[in-house]
Amino acid sequence: MRARAGAPPAEWRVSEGLIGYEDAVAWMEARAAAIASGEARECVWLLEHPPIYTAGSSAKEADLLEARFPVYRAGRGGQFTYHGPGQRVAYVMLDLTRRQRDARAFVCALESWIIATLSDFGVKGERRDARVGVWVARPDKPRGLAGETAEDKIAAIGVRLRQWVSFHGVALNVAPDLTHFSGIAPCGVRETHLGVTSLEDLGVRADMRAVDAALRSNFERIFGPSTEVQSPARNDHR
Repeated sequence: MRARAGAPPAEWRVSEGLIGYEDAVAWMEARAAAIASGEARECVWLLEHPPIYTAGSSAKEADLLEARFPVYRAGRGGQFTYHGPGQRVAYVMLDLTRRQRDARAFVCALESWIIATLSDFGVKGERRDARVGVWVARPDKPRGLAGETAEDKIAAIGVRLRQWVSFHGVALNVAPDLTHFSGIAPCGVRETHLGVTSLEDLGVRADMRAVDAALRSNFERIFGPSTEVQSPARNDHR
């Protein structure tokens, strides 16, 4: 999924504080349009949101169990998910025309990116054919009704393509409040042996800067070089 030879490096942006969801989406959509028209470079934007729920194109109303936080209808694929402090959101704006016009291969590459990042912290992340995202086996938790090994989701993936430019992206649970997920059936998952986890929940003490460094090094290995630039403006709690 690397860009063809001679393509400029993707911009790498990291925002401090909490960025309002609507502001982030507006910036991201404008940037994706500029990439498609050849007016801007590809971009990866790392940030955190205040506590919110977002509903993807496949979201079912029954999966919103309790609207504990503001709910936004997102243009990405997928179902309901949670964003909040302690979760590293990575919005990925890449031009697949310069890479590979294959949506499935792109999602697989995003999963590989997160799996490689988790490995840097001694965590074995895994993909599941029937469940998008990255999962961690939890043999320490009760099995399912049919004896299935318990598993927890540690990273959600939801993307959209417009003119073969991607936007939205991935959300990696570093140290969020996991009780905040209780207002939704995350990604439509309701099986009792399937839950959510984080690096902190798994006993890994990693600050966000260390996670960002691992994300960047693994991004460059899978997608190609990046160059750090100033992040979009901070908009706390908006």
